[in-house]
Amino acid sequence: MRRRSFLGVAGAGLGAGLGVSQTACQVKAVKNVEDLPGKSAVTILRAKSYSENLFDILRRGAAMCGLDARGKRVLLKPNLVEFDSTTAINTNVAMVQAAAELFRHLGASEVVIGEGPGHRRDTLFLAEEADYRKGIEKFDARFVDLNRDDVSAAGAFGELKQIYLPNSVLSADLIVSLAKMKTHHWAGATLSMKNYFGLVPGSLYGWPKNQLHRIGIPQSVAELHRMFAPKSFAIVDGIVGMEGNGPIQGKAKPVGVVVMGSDLVAVDATCCRVMGINPEKVDYLQLTRSRGHLLAPAIEQRGERVEDVRTPFELVENFKDLRS
Repeated sequence: MRRRSFLGVAGAGLGAGLGVSQTACQVKAVKNVEDLPGKSAVTILRAKSYSENLFDILRRGAAMCGLDARGKRVLLKPNLVEFDSTTAINTNVAMVQAAAELFRHLGASEVVIGEGPGHRRDTLFLAEEADYRKGIEKFDARFVDLNRDDVSAAGAFGELKQIYLPNSVLSADLIVSLAKMKTHHWAGATLSMKNYFGLVPGSLYGWPKNQLHRIGIPQSVAELHRMFAPKSFAIVDGIVGMEGNGPIQGKAKPVGVVVMGSDLVAVDATCCRVMGINPEKVDYLQLTRSRGHLLAPAIEQRGERVEDVRTPFELVENFKDLRS
């Protein structure tokens, strides 16, 4: 369905919900669940700066994770939410370019870059400011603005009987969350799963994705994970992250790592441990722990050990209780 047609039919019905920016839902207590069978592999590799050979680092990480992208239509989903040259808000352009090279090297049939920023409506302006258009080969030909892509019905989503999502997302065989390692002033941390907010079109569900905030940030993260976990892979840019009042107004935090894996729960749990956050205290990880490995004994850490790269992040006051 074309976005214009959808708006003509359903826009009025959604309008009442789109203006609410605070979550109206509370996270329900989740009983402890038995670990899923086996373990999930998560790879941590060192990368001191964006001038290193990131393609080679990602190639080694993909091999350590057993990633197979042959013949797949791949959607790379970076975190491109806002721009400020003085800090580290977005997935660095060098990381996105290296990921595009990686999946072409792995034999993907198509590599598309897609993002639906939650704040700015002019996505190409953000891409220009973040040097994506200049630093990523054939960027304009490969990029899809997910806020304005044509959409199709994708089933129930939380309290919504039907959610409409971009066709570029629904048709992808593999979605790669190219997330940034950051704190978040409403969620505690924003990593590979929270990055999927950018899959939801702002032209239908508001800025900054107001309908998702009304449903609840943890609940919406969990719903997106339920829908896309089977075809997901994560590459988290932790070379320089963001601490404090993230995801936009925090301070740059050098960590010097890249974290990779196909179990997004395990990837985010590992990133939290690197950041000095107890993942068992993060609401959206509690809601998704039945579909992935949260506990450390169930995660097979490959590459660097968490304790060797742990770099505690500054947290805002209302999330200081997330400390490990």
